[in-house]
Amino acid sequence: MNCPVSNQRVRVLNNKPVQESREFVLYWMQAAVRLTYNYALQYAVFSANQLGKPLLICFGLTESFPEANARHYAFLLEGLQDVQRQLAERKLSMVVFHSEPEQMVEKLFHKAVQVVVDMNYLRVTKNWRQRVASNIDCSFIQVETECVVPVELVTDKEEYAARTIRPKLWKHANKFLIPWADTIHVENQLVDIPQIDELTVLDLQGEAKELVERLNVDKTVPPVSHFVGGETEAKRRLAEFCRSKLRDYEKKRNDPSLNCVSHMSPYLHFGHISPVEIVCQVQQAQASKTCKDAFIEEVFIRRELSFNFCYYCDKYDAFDCLPTWAKQTMSEHSKDPRQFSYTLEQLETAVTHDPYWNAAQLEMVQTGKMHNYMRMYWGKKVIEWTTNPEEAFRILLYLNNKYELDGRDPNSFTGVAWCFGKHDRAHMERPITGKLRYMSAEGLRRKFNIESYVRQYLTSNQQNKILSVFYGNNNNNNPHKRKRTTK
Repeated sequence: MNCPVSNQRVRVLNNKPVQESREFVLYWMQAAVRLTYNYALQYAVFSANQLGKPLLICFGLTESFPEANARHYAFLLEGLQDVQRQLAERKLSMVVFHSEPEQMVEKLFHKAVQVVVDMNYLRVTKNWRQRVASNIDCSFIQVETECVVPVELVTDKEEYAARTIRPKLWKHANKFLIPWADTIHVENQLVDIPQIDELTVLDLQGEAKELVERLNVDKTVPPVSHFVGGETEAKRRLAEFCRSKLRDYEKKRNDPSLNCVSHMSPYLHFGHISPVEIVCQVQQAQASKTCKDAFIEEVFIRRELSFNFCYYCDKYDAFDCLPTWAKQTMSEHSKDPRQFSYTLEQLETAVTHDPYWNAAQLEMVQTGKMHNYMRMYWGKKVIEWTTNPEEAFRILLYLNNKYELDGRDPNSFTGVAWCFGKHDRAHMERPITGKLRYMSAEGLRRKFNIESYVRQYLTSNQQNKILSVFYGNNNNNNPHKRKRTTK
């Protein structure tokens, strides 16, 4: 029987043999916390059946993941509960160990015929895999699960912009945009979960928020109720989007007051859904080609540009990652006078003169996600309101990674860098921002019913109280208090 996983997704991480005398194939689940469109799981199942061995699926839950807090852990745990339940229905053993992931694997590999892991792209998680590859004595296989087209197949370098990577992605897309073939069945059942003194099994029974309370993690940012983690919820949201929002996506996606978005980014970040499944479902949906193309451009082309960036640029989270022209123009304007200047505390608590920005910040703090158009505006304004662009870069990454459910992700690292000119071109020169693309409050008022968006997160009393600090109660120069005229 041929392996159902494309060999272009598979990479050998060490040159160690398959240890056929041992007990089981070990699938180290970390990036792809799902059952379907999980090519690492599919490969591990195939390998176990070929070798006549049972399969053990494990996840290492570390309490020290950089910048992760209770909000992120609750969403992660909801996903783990969901996939553990689905796997149990297929009589597959999945264990969540309360352990550093690499230490977990190093305690278990002595019983493993082979170790299979999903792929990840960021510094911490790449280092986990590299260290494990050096420390175990059995075959170690990595399978790409997070992109439509494997990054190394597309190009061997960092791409300059969407226009340069787009044709390279579409060249290979049809080979990978294939509906899921369910082969997740293991012929030999695992009788007993291995008992390792140094490894503690985490019982996932109960509410995820209650489980988080028992963990020694940062609890300064609480879980949210707006989004529930897990593959089941991701599929439900995707179906709802395709059914009721996709047909209007091209015209309404940028309007923050209309919520014509998929909300897939948190689920993609935590591996609760595959981009392949999303694109396949969108392609089959009842909507115009222009709407489908607009959405696929975002979830496929733009997202995989971000993975290319983080894979080939080691400094993806540093100011140095920016293009030379952008750093030069910001340097030339770094001493320009600022009308407004805010501290991190003022920005974090959303007390600026701009109610549109405040609403965007509060949307992120309250819901765990910010509308994508407002995310661009939010980032651009911080560049204008801080003492220098390096400080703005640090603040935006800090706030993004702290509050966004999809923070600490290639797509969000790239989104912050885009505000500073990454994957963009030079525009008309202005004070402070130089040749960076500019976004204005006037533009929001002209294009959208932005006041409707603001009202979702700020009451009139809250707005007026904040604005009076900057303009006074009767200051007619306050543009944010002007009323729209209607005919």
